[in-house]
Order: sequence, then structure tokens, then C-alpha cells
Amino acid sequence: MAKEFRLPDIGEGLAEAEIVRWLVAVGDVVKADQPIVEVETDKAVVEIPTPFAGSVLELGGDEGDVIEVGSMLVVIGEAGETQPELVEPLAPETTRSSSAAPIVGSLSEEAEMLRPRAEADFPSGSGVKALPVVRKLARDNGVDLEALAGSGPDDRITREDVQRVIDSRAEETRPAESPPVEAPAPSAPHEDTPAPATSVDEPQKMSRLRRTIADNMSKSWAEIPHVTTFDDVDATRLLETRAALSHRHEIKLPLEALVVKAVLPALDEFPEFNATISGDELIYHTSRDVGIAVDTPDGLLVAVIRDASSKSVLDLATEVVRLGEGARARTLTMEELTGQTFTISNIGAVGGGHGTPIVPYGTTAILSVGRAKERPIVDNGDLVIAPVMPLSLSYDHRVIDGGTGRRFMALLMENLEEPALFLA
Repeated sequence: MAKEFRLPDIGEGLAEAEIVRWLVAVGDVVKADQPIVEVETDKAVVEIPTPFAGSVLELGGDEGDVIEVGSMLVVIGEAGETQPELVEPLAPETTRSSSAAPIVGSLSEEAEMLRPRAEADFPSGSGVKALPVVRKLARDNGVDLEALAGSGPDDRITREDVQRVIDSRAEETRPAESPPVEAPAPSAPHEDTPAPATSVDEPQKMSRLRRTIADNMSKSWAEIPHVTTFDDVDATRLLETRAALSHRHEIKLPLEALVVKAVLPALDEFPEFNATISGDELIYHTSRDVGIAVDTPDGLLVAVIRDASSKSVLDLATEVVRLGEGARARTLTMEELTGQTFTISNIGAVGGGHGTPIVPYGTTAILSVGRAKERPIVDNGDLVIAPVMPLSLSYDHRVIDGGTGRRFMALLMENLEEPALFLA
């Protein structure tokens, strides 16, 4: 008996998703909980498994199609079935889930008569792993993705892989330099001579992720009265501690792990920085779910370290690395990309200094950490050279006054200048 599996809301009120890659084709036999498709949401690329086994009778769209939540994703029935019977809803207790997709989907609430399309109507899919933006770049420039070897995680083809092919073609077709030719003397324009064509800018639709970033930033900037306070901190002891821990444990300890540890006592002392405005109420969060801004080829993503207070520095280091790699590969789940209560942005990783970070909507503050550079400072009356780290703290002035902002920053600076205070 054929069953219809509809596109689920896999988190955060999803309205639609783009089909990135089918992992099955019409006629394939699948098992329950087997991943059948990769879809791109506003923030993530996730695999969706089927809740039941059988033969794939129909696919709900082609790769690159955008389908709405609740639309038919796939029809599964008996092998060789040509006329599906009425759809039977799946009982709630039998709905399956996985860590990759918190909610795997839903069935139609009412029985329908399904008419499968011909098997030839659907592509069998290829083994190419590439995000939609990469596929579009390849398609627009005539690059065959199946002929490329991906350099990304799990052999995924990246934008850089495609761009190298485009650049090499341009180099091959560039004409050889020839000696300059003396230009003829200018002549008066003839009446019939057409005017030179003017260049026309070509609009290009923003990616789904870029549109999401734009919407979130606009909402934050429009509704949150921002205040940004700046400071510089002597990072000598912080960098020495990082080097010592990296050497002892034979790892490259991310700076973010130490910064998170340094921030946690300040969040405990000043809970306004770990809160959310809801109408006339201020919700103080008991969990410290710290977001880490990650610079990815497709745009800025914030990956969330859940319950950071319960983790050691080494645990935090593992999480920072894991979340960073997952964000760049677009493999994190919605649970790992939403719900932060405080955010840290290490703009120093790309050479930044001071900045004016925008407070993520639904939170009250964000800390930006710049790159530490050698500068002259006064230490106990002596002029010395030390690595100085820029700090920029933006917060919601509706919740946090200037005095509270300065006290938060003072405690944070004290911790960063002497890591023993937060590592004890």
C-alpha cells in the first residue's frame, strides 16, 4: 500500500526548502530511516530519512526545485506497484527521528488517491556532492561537476574547485600579447554610425542563506537600540596559556574555547547579557548556550555550544572545531544553528580589530574579539611591548545600561588578562 511522505518542518518554523540532491531514484528499494534526499533550508543542508520501507514510486521534485513544507516529498509502496492505494497516515508513536533531522516528516492528514508519474520523468541523480550555489556557478559557466574531484569534506565540491576550472579556461583563451598598433587618426562621426552599446548590470538573486542573513540583520538593526563599547586587553597570559594547553594536550586549542570560559563568569554576574526580551518581560536563561560566529564560503553562520558552563576547556575546544567544520560543510542541524543566548565573534581570525557587531535577534549582547598585535603599553610604570587584543561589546540598551556594560567588560578583561581566574 503506497504511502505519501511530506516535507517536514525540521525546525524554526521552516516554510520551504530547496532540493539539493536525491539520494534515491524511482524504482529504488529503501529501508526505514534510510536518508533519501538532501535539502537546503535557510541555514543548513540536511539529510531527510524516510519513516518507512518499500519501493520509491514518485519523487516530489527535481534537484534545484523549491518545495513548501507539507508538500509531497516522496511516495513509497510495494515494488512494481503501478496504482497506489489510499494513503494511510502514520501513527504518531511510530514517527521516527534521527540526530541529523529532529523531525523527519509528516503524512497527509486525509487519504488521497495518488497517481505516480512515469519513471522517466525523474533523474536518477548523480554522486556529485555540491551545494546549490556551487551547482549554479558550474551550470552558468559550463563546468561538468561529475568530472571534478571535490576538495571539501566528504569529497564535496566547493566553490573554489569550480572557480579554478573557470580561471584555467580564461587563462587558456587569453590572447597572446602583440606589439602595440598605432591608432588611426580620429575622424568625424558619421550620421549612420550606431552609438556604442552601454553595459547593463545583471541582477543575481541572493542565495537562500544570504536572504536569511539579510532579514535577520535588518530585524535586529531596526528593533534593537545598539550600544557598542570598545576596549583593549593585554593578551600575554591568555596566549601563553593557550600555547601551554596546546603543547600539553597536543592539539591546536582554538582561542574561542578560552574566550567562552572567560565570558561565563561575567554572564553569571550579569544575567542581563544572557537574556531575551519577550513583550514586557525579560527572560533570564538558566543555560549558557553560547553562539560562535563562523565565516563560511556561503555566508556567516552562528553555531551553538549548548550548556557551555558544563564543559571543560578541552570540551569547548572540541565543540568549537566540530561546529566550525560542520558549519563550513553545511552539515549542522537546525538545533546546532539556532537558540544561542550570547554570541562570540572572533573577527581576529580574518585579521579584524575593533568593530560594531550587530546583536542577534532574540538575544541582548554579542562580543567581538579582534586579532592580538604587538603594541607598546605601560606596565607598572614601564613601557613594554605586548600583544594587545581589541574587544568590541554590543548590547541592547533597552535592557543593559552603560554602567552595567562597563562592569561586564571590566570583569571580562580581568579574566582574559589572567586566565587562572576562570580556569580555577
